[in-house]
Amino acid sequence: MSEGVDHFSIKPTIGNYKRHVLVCTGPRCTLQGESQTLFDSLGEKFKAAGLDKGALRVKRTRVACFAACKGGPILCVQPDGVWYYNVTSENLERIVQQHLVEGMPVEDLIFHQQTKE
Repeated sequence: MSEGVDHFSIKPTIGNYKRHVLVCTGPRCTLQGESQTLFDSLGEKFKAAGLDKGALRVKRTRVACFAACKGGPILCVQPDGVWYYNVTSENLERIVQQHLVEGMPVEDLIFHQQTKE
């Protein structure tokens, strides 16, 4: 680091987005790294579906653990409060198209949904 430069005082910026997808890539979620592979594929999937920019832009983030280790890979869509399990490559395609593009959650893959107050 340079002397006299406080790198933590620079305010970060993030572009606008409609939804935020969180993917658990922790070692207890999947044994063979399937979650990381799914996460790595999201950039291209978002681009192909038109979710990488504009009004439908989706942000993606890896998380270390959701403490919901059964049925992984686990994926959460915010601000919708929808939690998916068994997110295989095929199921991810359904989630991207049906939920992120069309706005309709994939009911048979949901294990938890935050209630709206």
